[in-house]
Amino acid sequence: MRIFVKLLLLFSLFPLAFSNENSSSYLIPRPLIKNIDDNVNLHCTSWRFAAETNNLAPWETIPAECADYVKDYLMGEGYVVDVERVSEEAKLYASSFQSNADGKDIWIFDIDETLLSNLPYYMEHGCGLEVFDHSKFDKWVEKGIAPAIAPSLKLYQKVIDLGYRVILLTGRRENHRVITVENLRNAGFHNWDKLILR
Repeated sequence: MRIFVKLLLLFSLFPLAFSNENSSSYLIPRPLIKNIDDNVNLHCTSWRFAAETNNLAPWETIPAECADYVKDYLMGEGYVVDVERVSEEAKLYASSFQSNADGKDIWIFDIDETLLSNLPYYMEHGCGLEVFDHSKFDKWVEKGIAPAIAPSLKLYQKVIDLGYRVILLTGRRENHRVITVENLRNAGFHNWDKLILR
């Protein structure tokens, strides 16, 4: 009897599943067949999460099927919201300490993709589809035009206002010190205590 009821229920749902009627009155979600793009987005979201949490084996490029996903993320609201959220949390954290003005309160910032955005460079080079090329990146650095990441600039100013000494750290080479200092200043970053390059 149970099998008969299940079959009856199943066959009674077929007309609903394949009808063109408004689905708002039915419990069956539309579309009934998962779109291939949804699978790609799930795959790419999972890949991005694993990459951001350093849970992937060494990788050189993003998966080819994720090219549009990554570009949409970087150029869309998702990236902006993520950066704003992290910066706001960091401001709260910085504000939670009471300085005793002994000069030992230090905040360390990375430069690339923390203070300065290299998105223009990555947009020109496939948003991660190309294997990273140090010489091409060095040429980008030498232009000295990387813009500030706006929420990071606000965090930087807040940290300075709270009395922290600021140390800047970067994987850029020492021969890029002058252009890096100029780029930072032009982007609005001033009054750091130390800049450490490779």
